[in-house]
Amino acid sequence: MADEALVKNKQVVLKNYVNAGLPKESDMEIKEKSIQLKVPEGTKDSILVKNLYLSCDPYMRNRMKKLEDSYVPSFEPGSAISGYGVAKVVDSTHPEYKNGDLVWGMTGWEEYSLLTAPGLLFKIQHTDVPLTYYTGLLGMAGMTAYTGFYEICTPKKGEYVYVSAASGAVGQLVGQFAKLLGCYVVGSAGSKEKIDLLKNKFGFDEAFNYKEEPDLDAALKRYFPEGIDIYFENVGGKMLDAVLLNMKVHGRIAVCGMISQYNNDKPEATHNLMYIIPKRVRMQGFIVSDFYHLYPKYLEMVIPSIKEGKITYIEDVAEGIESAPTALIGLFIGRNVGKQLVVVSRD
Repeated sequence: MADEALVKNKQVVLKNYVNAGLPKESDMEIKEKSIQLKVPEGTKDSILVKNLYLSCDPYMRNRMKKLEDSYVPSFEPGSAISGYGVAKVVDSTHPEYKNGDLVWGMTGWEEYSLLTAPGLLFKIQHTDVPLTYYTGLLGMAGMTAYTGFYEICTPKKGEYVYVSAASGAVGQLVGQFAKLLGCYVVGSAGSKEKIDLLKNKFGFDEAFNYKEEPDLDAALKRYFPEGIDIYFENVGGKMLDAVLLNMKVHGRIAVCGMISQYNNDKPEATHNLMYIIPKRVRMQGFIVSDFYHLYPKYLEMVIPSIKEGKITYIEDVAEGIESAPTALIGLFIGRNVGKQLVVVSRD
């Protein structure tokens, strides 16, 4: 194999498990290795990709812990972390992929990745929309919003919808899907800038800064005097407790994430669960990968809405793989505005 095919490969490596507390940038490091730009001899059904864009997602916090019985494995200290991304195929021994193909799905947080299980990838067919959208709107975040809202919550026109972490990668889409269906939508976020976005950019009917509300129950009663039909749960903790007091009879809660709990040593107790009984509330957790068979159906719905300007998507872009640890940590302190992604390369 020619030496000129050997290139440097910067990686984001986890140093040690972070079992409790807020992770720090120093828990990760940038390391440089070398990689051949070819799938190794005799390795079947594999592809080598050049990573273009990486997606920062809240579930990655849990992968920094030593996990038992998890739907997703822990990161390995000393190895490159992994996550969703957009990449270009450089070499392939897989019959379904050829050089130059664009893909999104699970890849390494590094400049080049050898993927021996490309079944976790989707080939990108629509290239007349921004490629970065496949880290969010047209990728995992979009599918999460679609699945939780349409499949889990079975919404109807005119219903009252509440979205927490509403300016994030998933929340901003849930709100817009609900508005397209003719629902009344309120979102919460943690800064004035984010509240302005919710009302002026994403078209939410109302929005409030949860950090400025001493009583979340009172805040929800202000915006939903008759109660909430659908709650899209992203945060957990005190917010979930307040929502349970304000659900309507036969309300639905899609539990997507609980970011307020990820850095806690012990999760906060939820005190108001008994309200789901008299109110006959259906509360369901879900993992988006269980619903990836619906991806073509989702694209059919969303691509025309994007092209017609009915869906807006805000991205928070960090430049260069060296910026990846800072970008990821920023998710847990609300630093990002919109979908957080990292540009590794633009070509």
